[in-house]
Amino acid sequence: MTVSEVLALLDATRDERGMSNWEKLGANTAGMRSYGIGLTRLRTLAKQIGRHRELAHALWKTNVYEARVIALLVDDPARITRDQAERQVEEVAGGMLAHVFASCDATLAKTSFVVELADQWVRSDDPVRRECGYGLLYEVSKFSGKKAPSEEFFLAHVDRIADTIGTASEKLRLAMGAALMGIGKRSAVLNEAALQVAWDVGPIAFTSASGECAPFDVVKHLTTDRLRKKLGV
Repeated sequence: MTVSEVLALLDATRDERGMSNWEKLGANTAGMRSYGIGLTRLRTLAKQIGRHRELAHALWKTNVYEARVIALLVDDPARITRDQAERQVEEVAGGMLAHVFASCDATLAKTSFVVELADQWVRSDDPVRRECGYGLLYEVSKFSGKKAPSEEFFLAHVDRIADTIGTASEKLRLAMGAALMGIGKRSAVLNEAALQVAWDVGPIAFTSASGECAPFDVVKHLTTDRLRKKLGV
């Protein structure tokens, strides 16, 4: 597909309610326009398009939010470089695209260097890199086998979250909370460590374009009967 064809597809799939919510963001849209399409639908469209690195690069240059999301979903992880990651993280529109850039099936989390990148970015002084770093850490927490880092790696990041989440911004707290949730689902040891932090932090309040949302309760996710049975706790 071409950029024009993708934009036409997005226009045909537009959601007026979503567009109205987008307008409420005002200056926080970072100059991008939107067709109001939700991420679930965009994932479906991206699967229809398939891997297409050249199209991804062209879509990334547009000022259309959904086109840039699709760019992140259809790029080729085998060809993404560290230089590209560092360049794109500077272009995630003030954090507007950070969540999709680092998580939500985006291709950066499928690169061979994702563990090292997550470990580096969560230590960055740049708040967008830190947010993306924790998004990547959440994705890394789902790895198994030889791809997965050691338990000590994850315990160190639980300690880092415990030390820094209290002074973090709302968006960063959410990203940290997601990483904590993912880590706490890996093993009984990590569940205990993550739960201790989650209890101390409590539910994480946040807002969206459509208004205030229910707080993100990490403890609730880490204490389900199904998970406790799986981990033997």
